[in-house]
Amino acid sequence: MEKRLKFSRISKFKYIFVILLLFAFILLSAYSYVTAVSSDLSKNLFRLHVIANSNSKEDQDLKYLVRDSVLDYVNSISKENGITSKQELISLVEQNKDNIKKVAEDTIQKNGFDYNVNISIGNFSFPDKVYGDITLPAGFYDALKIEIGAAAGQNWWCVMFPPLCFVDVSSGIVPEDSKETLQNNLSSDEDYNLLSTNSPTDLKLKFKIIELFHDMNFATAKQ
Repeated sequence: MEKRLKFSRISKFKYIFVILLLFAFILLSAYSYVTAVSSDLSKNLFRLHVIANSNSKEDQDLKYLVRDSVLDYVNSISKENGITSKQELISLVEQNKDNIKKVAEDTIQKNGFDYNVNISIGNFSFPDKVYGDITLPAGFYDALKIEIGAAAGQNWWCVMFPPLCFVDVSSGIVPEDSKETLQNNLSSDEDYNLLSTNSPTDLKLKFKIIELFHDMNFATAKQ
């Protein structure tokens, strides 16, 4: 009887040990997957982040006017310079940083406000975001950030490269040429399929895994 109980305890211990090993393997695999996807997206996407002065209707409307004027300007100089890659666009934006700031300031002044504008280019935290039928997971992305006044209002995000900023979100469809550019700039079809809302049903689970590790990394970065 005693031997039987001892054997039962050993079997139970082995079972728990196997479960823990399996959990550790799944966790490690998820971390590797998330790291690879986040790295690929961060490496290939350049985003725009505009923050309004406040959440008043006037400040929110102004945010969209600043967004439109900056996008028009960047789109114009991008076409003039034949931009075909993320790094080319970042270099162009850096070279024209003062001009972009002036475009934003002129738009603000023309609409009767005197807010200051802060322009920065860096690697920033972004939440999950839907662009038509393309969804980007939360993570850290290279971006142009425009802060209007106190920058205490709601944010607006888009992707400047590949160019998704001009997508009509209400239509729910990203133009095929934008999708093709996006797909060509990612390392694998699997990464692209992850972003498509038409991808398999495990999309939400993958995004939850990405969001979990993003939150952990963000909390660590703030310490």
